[in-house]
Amino acid sequence: MINGILNIYKEKGYTSHDVVARLRGITGQKKIGHTGTLDPDAEGVLPVCLGRATKVCGMLTDRDKAYRTVLLLGKTTDTQDVTGTVLSEADTGALTDDEAASGIMGFVGEYDQVPPMYSALKVGGKKLYELAREGKTVERRSRKVVIREIRILRMELPRVEMEVSCSKGTYIRTLCHDIGEKLGTGGCMESLLRTRAGRFSVEESLRLDEVEKAVQEDRLAQILLPLDQVFDHMDRITVKDSGKMPAYNGNPLEFKHIEKLPAGCGQDAECRVYDRDGHFIGIYRCDGRKFRLEKMFLDPELVSQK
Repeated sequence: MINGILNIYKEKGYTSHDVVARLRGITGQKKIGHTGTLDPDAEGVLPVCLGRATKVCGMLTDRDKAYRTVLLLGKTTDTQDVTGTVLSEADTGALTDDEAASGIMGFVGEYDQVPPMYSALKVGGKKLYELAREGKTVERRSRKVVIREIRILRMELPRVEMEVSCSKGTYIRTLCHDIGEKLGTGGCMESLLRTRAGRFSVEESLRLDEVEKAVQEDRLAQILLPLDQVFDHMDRITVKDSGKMPAYNGNPLEFKHIEKLPAGCGQDAECRVYDRDGHFIGIYRCDGRKFRLEKMFLDPELVSQK
């Protein structure tokens, strides 16, 4: 089985599901999952997990993300982007650059965002976009998102190109819509490029054709990120032979089982745990007295051989 993570550049026209389906064909492996839906018209970073790395899909989805987007003021649509049906149009001629910039920057920080109807969120077991296509609108609870930074790259009203760094669960389409509402002109999203998802950047991403070529040339291992590197911000600890079997079985590890306690590994700290042969066992959290398993990543075949 192939285990690891590919930093895929999702091209326009593909759904995230399409990317997974294509990679299954390229690699000949079924166990593949993506780490966060991108709309078909959006482009950019889409980390894809293979094999045991699918266990980190949820962890990667939780990371901050960054986008480059174009906000189109003066137009609102039912999808909150330019692909939807136009609901209203307004003249933006009286809006100044300073007024637009001030309104945009007012969204930096925490704010309550209502998820759009055209989204993959489920209500009553049905995806919102499915209900929207049936002409239905349901009440959605707002949720707090954090806009960490907005950089205005270019302003030629009614268009504003900007970079947005934000928390998980933020809809850039909705941000564009909300900015338009605040400015009194209406607004929608014209384009979207995800430039970063956690540690994965667009500069290092690969298109599907590049992955296919690497597989044909037997170079997949060169572009596949080992799943433990996702956690390289955590301290690494190695268990002694006396702690190997407890670790393999997911049992708590006493300090005496650890070869060397890292200086930064204190109360409630998460650590990467390895055996002396360098096999990645999993993520453990220190409670001040012991290390307790958070997530197991050990190859089951390795245990059976011991």
